[in-house]
Amino acid sequence: MNLVAGTLAAPASPDGELEDRSPADLGDVLGRFPWALADVDRAVEAARVAQPRWAAKPLPERASALLRFRDVIASRKEAIARIIARDVGKPLWEARTEVDAVVAKFAATLDEGMKLVAPFDAPGQAGAECRFKPHGVLAVLGPFNFPMHLANGHVVPALACGNTVVLKPSEIAPAVALEYARAAVDAGLPPGVLNVVQGPGAVGARLAGHAGVDGVLLTGSWAVGQEVKRATFDSAKVLALELGGKNAALVAADADLDKAAHDVAFAAFVTAGQRCTATSRVLVEGAVAEEFTQRLVARARRIVVGHPFDEPAPFSGPLASAAALAKFSAGLDVARKTEGVSELVASRFVTAGARRGYYVTPSVHVAQRRPSETPYLGEELFGPDVAVTVVSDLDEAIALANDVPYGLAASVFTRSEATFERCYAGLEAGCINWNAPTVGSSSRLPFGGVKRSGNHRPAALWSALYCASPVAVMRGAPTMDGVTLLPGM
Repeated sequence: MNLVAGTLAAPASPDGELEDRSPADLGDVLGRFPWALADVDRAVEAARVAQPRWAAKPLPERASALLRFRDVIASRKEAIARIIARDVGKPLWEARTEVDAVVAKFAATLDEGMKLVAPFDAPGQAGAECRFKPHGVLAVLGPFNFPMHLANGHVVPALACGNTVVLKPSEIAPAVALEYARAAVDAGLPPGVLNVVQGPGAVGARLAGHAGVDGVLLTGSWAVGQEVKRATFDSAKVLALELGGKNAALVAADADLDKAAHDVAFAAFVTAGQRCTATSRVLVEGAVAEEFTQRLVARARRIVVGHPFDEPAPFSGPLASAAALAKFSAGLDVARKTEGVSELVASRFVTAGARRGYYVTPSVHVAQRRPSETPYLGEELFGPDVAVTVVSDLDEAIALANDVPYGLAASVFTRSEATFERCYAGLEAGCINWNAPTVGSSSRLPFGGVKRSGNHRPAALWSALYCASPVAVMRGAPTMDGVTLLPGM
């Protein structure tokens, strides 16, 4: 079902239907979701009608409505977590952390994010100030790996700033989007303020290119980002694009190797490797390379892959779709055929008991090639794989870390602050961590990247900045009294 103008209903004249099967159990059908391109037009129109009234409400009123929305989601945490787990295959423990992140986004935005778009006076210039206005109607295109959290991360600041939203969720997770839409209705969000239209890529393309949409907020792949840019090429729409990464961890000779191996394994294999910030490359100094690699291999072999509801709980579940499995398998085939790349831990296709799904175990490779020399090291696999490269020194590590078209996240493992600062200065990434995994962003820091990882519109706390436009206001005297005429006037 779609949410249009406050009403949840199936399209009157569907163009097609999504069948939503759990990637953790292909016999588990979560539902069938009809879709229609005409509902995009209806949703945009509903959002345009609602936007002036919503923007005219004082921020405290908009905040109150959003907090009701939050409270409904929080009250359904366990039910929503179980749907996330079934829909995209996350272990239940991880699905619960996603719902926690959804709930936390509201306070982070309203308490701190909105301060970034608060009016301010120009220092030393009387009567001059900066204010912020909403863009109008914003399209949000959501991903599958965090199907509620990352979409919500755009929706909340967009609504808080006075925009209205049309959300096109991932076609891989329509059941999650339906629960989000139900929560919005039950929270009493005004009709048209948040609309949800389900469907495949054609629906997203129609929405992104729609003349009634003033901006597009996307979390997705570089390829989808390029499609959005093409769809909006001849318009002045705001684009906020978070487009993935090929992230490296740098391990210095003085690092705590147990800590480094643990954090790399966590960041490489959590969510079955389907995070844009996942560690997919390790650049380790030669003096400790063998010892580090042994520790990483041991951890990779201990990773438990299983059904989201298994007890004891698995660390990771399946890949989210047949397409994701095919892409990952193709990437591993490239690795096997690449000279200078050898396999230390082989990925295996497995089942979770009697359940058939898209399950794979982690793989670890050693790769003595530059990323620019092979797509295995230069492009996202979006699966549980990591490649270790031995470097002679940190200068080589920095150069190899940057030798990819992406620039989202990096980690540096060292006991030395000076070494970290040296790496920080040289690394081309939007998130650079010290003795911490590449995954696990803070809702109170900016989140984004450079190069093919984004377009300098960082999300998380900074989301409000791409959801509102700054307006300069200069106030003059209301009458001619005291106005000095310039020569010739």
